[in-house]
Parts: sequence; structure tokens; C-alpha cells
Amino acid sequence: MNISTRFAVAIHILTLIDSNKDGKSTSEWIAGSVNTNPVVIRRLTGMLSKAGLVEVRPGVAGAKLTRSAADITLLEIYKAVNAVEENSLFAVHEHPNPECPVGKNIAGAIVPVFSQAQKAMEDELQKVTLDQIVHQIPAG
Repeated sequence: MNISTRFAVAIHILTLIDSNKDGKSTSEWIAGSVNTNPVVIRRLTGMLSKAGLVEVRPGVAGAKLTRSAADITLLEIYKAVNAVEENSLFAVHEHPNPECPVGKNIAGAIVPVFSQAQKAMEDELQKVTLDQIVHQIPAG
């Protein structure tokens, strides 16, 4: 399974909220940019709120970042929306033939490599801030 699109949509949501500091970032407004249902936005915003990245108040329209975009890393966003389970970015096929020497041992040979690759990706996400993403979006 690949990384859930929740990750990209969460980055989109936070980028919009940051770029709309003076306005109200409602789920309907965000959904228009993401081109999805506001319910999807509310669900993801709830996950981001639980992770401490956004502030939302019941009955009050709009969401805002809890801290500067420069202080939010892509790794935090990735983890907030459960983009993938811990050490499961790469899956190993189930039920290889236990009578085959390769089938019997393939998981033990590749799982450590997969774990290292996931760790390397997460290390890179830790280096990138939401602010860096925001500044990649052309103004206007």
C-alpha cells in the first residue's frame, strides 16, 4: 500500500490555513480548494487538531495553526494523519511457500531494508517545514 493521500491533503489544508491568516478557513472553503467533501476536511482537521497542529472550536467557523508554519515539519503532519502504520510503508507479500528456501527467508532478508528506507524517508520529512512548502506556492 502506498502512502495515504491524507498526507498530501493535510499539507494542502495547513498550507491554505497559513495563507489565509486574516480570513476564516472553514471546512467548506478548504474543501473547495482540495476539491473534496467538507466532511473529509473536517475529519482530517480533527486529526491535525488532535496532534496539536491546528486549533478548531466547535460551533466557531474556521481553523488556525497552533504555531508558526516554520515550526511544523512534514514528519509531524505525516504522523498526525496516520499516513502509514509504523514500519509498514513497504509490505511483504503474505504466505510465501515455506518449502522454498527463498519463500521461507525472503521476509527476514528484506524487512530490515524496508525499515531503513522508511526511516530515511521520515528523516527527510523531518527536515522540511510547512513554511518551506508555503513558499513554494506562487502568490496570486
